[in-house]
Amino acid sequence: MLGLSVNEVIINRSFTINEVNQMKKFVGLRILKTAIGSSLAIIIAECLGLKYAAAAGIITILSIQNTKKTSIKLALQRIESTVLALLLSSILFLVFGFKPLTFGIYLIIFIPLTVLLKITDGIVVSSVLVTHLLAAESISMFWIKNEFLLMTVGAGMGIFLNIYMPKIENEIKETQENIEEHMRKILFNMAENLRNQSIHIEDGLFDELEIILKEGTRSAYRHLNNYIINDVKYYVQYMEMRTLQYETLKYMKSNFIKFYMTFEQTETVAAFTEKVASDFAEFNTAEELLNELNEIINMFKVQELPKTREEFENRAMLFQFLNDMESLLRVKKSFMKNYKHIVE
Repeated sequence: MLGLSVNEVIINRSFTINEVNQMKKFVGLRILKTAIGSSLAIIIAECLGLKYAAAAGIITILSIQNTKKTSIKLALQRIESTVLALLLSSILFLVFGFKPLTFGIYLIIFIPLTVLLKITDGIVVSSVLVTHLLAAESISMFWIKNEFLLMTVGAGMGIFLNIYMPKIENEIKETQENIEEHMRKILFNMAENLRNQSIHIEDGLFDELEIILKEGTRSAYRHLNNYIINDVKYYVQYMEMRTLQYETLKYMKSNFIKFYMTFEQTETVAAFTEKVASDFAEFNTAEELLNELNEIINMFKVQELPKTREEFENRAMLFQFLNDMESLLRVKKSFMKNYKHIVE
């Protein structure tokens, strides 16, 4: 993220202006953490009498991540890789001596092991620490302890500084409202076009909704990964639910161009579509809407059968639209089953 300029972020349409502002704040905080943390890590390493104290500052820079979980995960991986690296390099230096070729042999063995153990994020840092042993031409307990403490101080400082992460729950809630507003507009647009016998659906609403959903999903996962103990999957699952509904709306839009119905049928479906749009909200369970939809479907089933091929095709498209609407509502009902306590 730090490698992106503000202009590059703005050019990428998958980011909204709101998220760009959030990223600016986050980048500013991360720079501040990096500067303070690396300096403190070097000072602590020097106070402990460690050699190559500057390495602790570099490790801190690499350990400050976007979220708490990521920071802790990488720190643990790097500590594990450091133990492996010091153990392996000590054996090889003892057998082959302190030579550049020995360091090459170490890398040939060490890198595949980290891939196997899924601790590849520690390859570079651990190998830098191994070069200290090579330079000192020693694998004494002093140097082993020195390198391990450098890693512990640097990674530990990164974890400590990431204890504080700016809360983004309010921003996520704003994104939720934006998503729901766009979905309401799409449904109202469909209802209006049904009444007008129009087949045009605004593409811009779908494009905007897709961008907002991506932003919301990123924010929801960042919020999730900033909690270590508490289970805060609600926003992630909410975004997944709305994304499924978005895919259903796209499917409904693709079938809309084939639509043509009698006025009576059009009015019934349009009125129900408007009701769905009006009731489109975070905590709506969709149960009442599904019951009403079922009544509409049953009503259409007992109507006079189509007499021509055109009428038959139109009736088939009508049922397809209602089936898609049912899918849209069932996604929400399924989601709300896990959060009954919210609406009770």
